[in-house]
Amino acid sequence: MAGPVRKRSVTIAGHSTSLTLEEPFWRELRTLAAKRGQSINALVAEVDAKRDGNLSSALRLLVLESYRSGELGHG
Repeated sequence: MAGPVRKRSVTIAGHSTSLTLEEPFWRELRTLAAKRGQSINALVAEVDAKRDGNLSSALRLLVLESYRSGELGHG
């Protein structure tokens, strides 16, 4: 199951914006940011600068790619 959807505020380039993601994605983004030595805001800003479409979708794809590459993973 995807888990509950959570809306959270992040700051990108000095502006606050709201993002809606399922809780498991928020959890993995926090893990990924910590592994990279970044804050969630910095990680989101990095994705925002490179994305072509929806920011929430781009963040989900980042988590997926991080699993595929082995940057994230359990076990």
